[in-house]
Amino acid sequence: MTICTTEGLVLAGEYGTDEVTASVLPVDLPVDTWRTVSRLVVPAVAGDVLSVSARARVTNDTGRSRGTAGYTVGVGYHLWAYDCDSGQGSSGPWWRISSLNGDNVDRVRHHMPLHTSTLYRVPDDWPPGHRIVVVLRADAHSTAWVSGDTLTVDQAYGHMQVRRWTHPA
Repeated sequence: MTICTTEGLVLAGEYGTDEVTASVLPVDLPVDTWRTVSRLVVPAVAGDVLSVSARARVTNDTGRSRGTAGYTVGVGYHLWAYDCDSGQGSSGPWWRISSLNGDNVDRVRHHMPLHTSTLYRVPDDWPPGHRIVVVLRADAHSTAWVSGDTLTVDQAYGHMQVRRWTHPA
């Protein structure tokens, strides 16, 4: 069991965004076609603890354009991070920083909130002066999928907040 705490640290800043970067999640069969739903760039120092909370909402309108009842779609989501200043940008290495989350949304339920949070400790070998990018990613999948179907990522319902805890000067 990993334990992460802010004990002995001081709050160095609080960062937030309502920007939602994805407008849709393509529905397919694989469970590894992730899309970035929101992202936030935060200063980081080795040993910092980031308290992250993120939320979004998706809407299932599968089948509506064809006049059918649609189908249930599984949505997996979690938090990831990468080094903003590595010189590789978003193509550089990414790593998952939260537990896996998921749920199913059918046409009757229609709207599904996505919410996750975590405490993440910045690695001891974090390069000085580099910023970290915290990312909410999601994937939509179904065994009944129809090519071209998507879930709508509702733009008005997204938010990400990061509190950065650091060692006192």
